[in-house]
Order: sequence, then C-alpha cells, then structure tokens
Amino acid sequence: MTVVVKIGGAQAVDPAGALTDVATLVDDGESLVVVHGGSTAVDETLERMDIEPEYVETPDGVVGRFTDAETMEVFKMVFGKLNLDLVTKLQDVGVDAVGLSGPDGHVLEGSRKSAIRVLEDGKRKIRRGDHSGTIESVNDELLSLLFDGGYTPVVSVPMLAKEGTAVNSDADRAAAAVAGALEATLVELTDVSGVYADPDDPQTRIETVETPTDFETLEAAAEGFMGRKVMAAREALESGAERVVIGDANADDPISRALAGDGTVVEPAAVSDQ
Repeated sequence: MTVVVKIGGAQAVDPAGALTDVATLVDDGESLVVVHGGSTAVDETLERMDIEPEYVETPDGVVGRFTDAETMEVFKMVFGKLNLDLVTKLQDVGVDAVGLSGPDGHVLEGSRKSAIRVLEDGKRKIRRGDHSGTIESVNDELLSLLFDGGYTPVVSVPMLAKEGTAVNSDADRAAAAVAGALEATLVELTDVSGVYADPDDPQTRIETVETPTDFETLEAAAEGFMGRKVMAAREALESGAERVVIGDANADDPISRALAGDGTVVEPAAVSDQ
C-alpha cells in the first residue's frame, strides 16, 4: 500500500506522533510520502518583518493566501527550513527521508496564474500580481525510484511553474496531486479529528462519505480552511487516489488510526458522478 500523508502547518498541530508513526509504517513495509504545510510559520515570519499576511476568499468560498513577490521570498525561506527540519526529525526516528521541493526533479509542476478571482465586500474582483499556480503534473517516477531505494520522500511546495519560476501552491492540493498520481490513500492530518457537521461540536463528526449526496453534505459542513481539505479530497479521488481520510494529527499513532478509519473517510464513489 502507498500512503500520502499531509501534515498540517497549523500551530496546534504537533508532528511528533505522526513522524514516529511514519517510522512504524515504513518498518512494516509501507511506502509513504510526507507532504507538509507551513502557513502558520509563514505568517509568523511575515509579522516579525512587519508585513501583514493577506488572505482572500474565492467566489466559491475557499480561503487562501495572496502571495505577492515579497511574500514569495519569505515563503521559499520558511518552507525550506520546515522541510529540512522534518527530514532531520525523520532521520532521528530511523526513517531514511529525502527532502524535495516542487522544482526538485520537477516533482510538482504546473502553470502560474496570471490573475485570481476573489470576493471582496460581496463583489467579485480580479487580483493580479499573485505568485501562485495550479499543480498539473507530479513526477511519480522519481517518487517510485525513491521508494525502490528505501527512501521516504518529504515533499513541499513551492511548485515549479512552466515559466521556470517557483510559485506558491496549496499544500493540501499538492498532497492530493501526489496521492492521485500514485493511486495512494491520502491521509490529511489536521488539528481536529475530521469534518464536523457542527464545526463547534466534535460529536457531530461525519464518519463516512460514500455518495455524491454525502459529499454535498461534507462540502456544506466544511468552513474556512477545512474547505481546502475537502476540495483536496475531491481532487485526489478524481485523479486516482484510493480514498481520503481527514484525521487528528495529535492523536496517538495518527496515521495508523486514520488508515483504520478513525476520521472522516471519503470514498471514490462520493465524487464519481460530480
């Protein structure tokens, strides 16, 4: 089995348990790719530099970062450090990890957006100057070569734009693209145990999503940044992923628990007719 694990970058996420779990699964013969985020660390760095982080909302209600040229430079610096730190920690628990950013071996590649559509004060507008793009291809052959050599890839954005520059791309959607290319199970680890029908009540967790109607319910329940994870789940399944589980990064053995169904489990049939 191949598993792609997305470790969230929220401050409330402690990756230690997930990294130990990666070691256990690798010892058991599983092939894993770790994809990581880092939005919180980027925001903290920007604030230390007296730069206000900017988020925008798309007409579809998805919240994302607006990345200008200055923010992009900070983004590359922070994600490079985060990737190195995760590789070092994985080596410490016995995992022979290899860090890759999107441009390394063209592992994540696509087109830069010339402009993005946003919703401001209830009005749709066009914003230009954004340094972001959409991942259109994954070098799965490179990842497979690393698996064959006994390595565990640790992948992060930025991605390589076809114009030859590095640009921002959403880490959840990067994980989805990798999972689809490898026909893997995608485990989305975050600071809650799944998607809740009532965002304030963990007892209302949506356990399984098996039909298009179920998926509509899931989309309606996903607020704020959870909307990106649900979007990523759809993209992963539509591009070939085996299934998607959104689970709690701070639980004991969080990846193993998610693979056992502890979280919101989204099956391919949920997006097959959408």
